[in-house]
Amino acid sequence: MVFMRGASFISKLRSHAAQQRCLQNSVRWLQVQTSSSDLDLRSQLSELIPEQQERLKKLKSEHGKVQLGNITLDMVLGGMRGMVGLLWEASLLDPDEGIRFRGLSIPECQKLLPAAKPDGEPLPEGLLWLLLTGKVPTKEQVNSLSKDLRSRATIPDHVYKTIEGLPVNAHPMTQFATGVMALQVQSEFQKAYEKGIHKSKYWEPTYEDSLNLIAQVPVVAAYVYRRMYKNGQVIPMHDSLDYGGNFAHMLGFDNPDMQELMRLYVTIHSDHEGGNVSAHTGHLVASALSDPYLSFAAALNGLAGPLHGLANQEVLLWIKSVVEECGENISKDQLKDYVWKTLNGGKVVPGFGHGVLRKTDPRYMCQREFAMKHLPDDPLFQLVAKLYDVVPPILTELGKVKNPWPNVDAHSGVLLHHYGLTEARYYTVLFGVSRAIGICSQLIWDRALGLALERPKSVTMEWLEKKAASA
Repeated sequence: MVFMRGASFISKLRSHAAQQRCLQNSVRWLQVQTSSSDLDLRSQLSELIPEQQERLKKLKSEHGKVQLGNITLDMVLGGMRGMVGLLWEASLLDPDEGIRFRGLSIPECQKLLPAAKPDGEPLPEGLLWLLLTGKVPTKEQVNSLSKDLRSRATIPDHVYKTIEGLPVNAHPMTQFATGVMALQVQSEFQKAYEKGIHKSKYWEPTYEDSLNLIAQVPVVAAYVYRRMYKNGQVIPMHDSLDYGGNFAHMLGFDNPDMQELMRLYVTIHSDHEGGNVSAHTGHLVASALSDPYLSFAAALNGLAGPLHGLANQEVLLWIKSVVEECGENISKDQLKDYVWKTLNGGKVVPGFGHGVLRKTDPRYMCQREFAMKHLPDDPLFQLVAKLYDVVPPILTELGKVKNPWPNVDAHSGVLLHHYGLTEARYYTVLFGVSRAIGICSQLIWDRALGLALERPKSVTMEWLEKKAASA
């Protein structure tokens, strides 16, 4: 394994390549317009867009006045839960069966999407292809996309320098979002918009920005990790590994099982329809024609909140507190007492419940299956398995929770901890890298379909009181 120390050394090695990459990127979206190869994702997308534009046009003209439901005061005061208000093509969340990516459940994605090895976890590049086209890609198409993403992953010098301007102990999400903002100066959409590009072509530079961003975020995220926890010893990208495998490698983990875990992790965390905080934030900011870098940086700031992406950090810390107080071999009765202690202390049990789901999160289940296959004897996994039996009945008895079942955050930290990624403060960055795939996929379609500036109506409490009185 080869190490390089510090941003200055990296800068010297990469500055010329970064300049060349910037020049190439500035014309890439124009150069590939005439490509018709089946292996070219952009060409596949360009063939689909006119059909979907006509589909949306017909939907608006023939059914624009169809009512989609009633809005209650509870919805307005309750975070707009259950209120239909967004078009999001990439995925759809069902309260009972969980997320579907372009109609495919997580087990179906595991079965149908190409993997790095037989019976392995799906490659994130395959999911990206699926989210953008609605089609399951071939292994050849995925390999071509992997190669394309690697070619886009060079980071300009100024990005590292910008991150280095922050204290090394700044929260990893602060450093990560700062790095994404620093990448924005290379935005192809901003350059094209300033030159007067026609709105029918907005999706083209948006595609280039989005693919560049998806390619670059693992490199920036890995840099933050190595800077904070490994004395700045940075590991360069491998020239033949896939997206998830390379991310694990750059973090410093070359265990094949850890690379498989990262492929699974990125895939299942990539998208969860459009109403969650990070996805909605990205869509909202992009609706003002902010470029993908600005939009995704805003999404990351939403993801960093304790009620959203930071929850996976909170879960592992809570599990560790259980172990510290009760030991690894805690009985179910002891665990029940600890759960009640947490609840009676005015706190929540992190990793349980969901704003939409009403059954166990399928993303939890596939991680559970991964653990049973690869680390069945891990003490923390065994504790998580006990929690699965103990917590839901207690939350049901409490009577205040609509969904007492575990969500995706209840399991991910234990898997990462098993393979040596023990720095819980960093876990939300992994979530952020994954979410780039879903947010950017939808952003491309937002521009292709010409979706409008988001501008919902707000009201005052007095207005609500008058409306309620008149009703």
